[in-house]
Amino acid sequence: MTRSAASTTQDSTGTASLIWAGRLRAAGLRVTKQRLAVLDALHQIPHASADEVLAHVRQTLPEITVQSIYTVLHSLTDVALIRQLDLANSPARYETRVADNHHHAVCTQCGRIEDVTCAVGHAPCLSPAETHGMTIQVADVVYQGLCADCAASTDSPTEEPTDPREAHQG
Repeated sequence: MTRSAASTTQDSTGTASLIWAGRLRAAGLRVTKQRLAVLDALHQIPHASADEVLAHVRQTLPEITVQSIYTVLHSLTDVALIRQLDLANSPARYETRVADNHHHAVCTQCGRIEDVTCAVGHAPCLSPAETHGMTIQVADVVYQGLCADCAASTDSPTEEPTDPREAHQG
């Protein structure tokens, strides 16, 4: 592909996707509209579930199947273009922020997820008391508590806690 043709590469929403296309190629994957659409969805909706990715992608690719979404998510996870988050009481979540060892704060009432910068500043952030002979490369830390909105609403007894699996993502 020529430089001028590459510079006009677009995803299905019309947003320039040259960066994602380059990352896909560098990872040894073909550039497809499905992969670009999933990466665009995850860029726009951090910490999205597969269902949320599907809903977003179907706005521009209505024919995409659930199986295709999972296939793309797994292939992108396998080459570390996206990261899968396995949080308690939540379906798997995905994000495009993979270049650092950040952590997550999760609201235990509404399920809101926010990124938290590494506590020490370099991976793996924490030094375990015992490594059991392993070379530790990543430390996954999940902070749990109430977000400011939920903490403010706890003063109102009429508020019902929502299911964290259906909560909005920040």
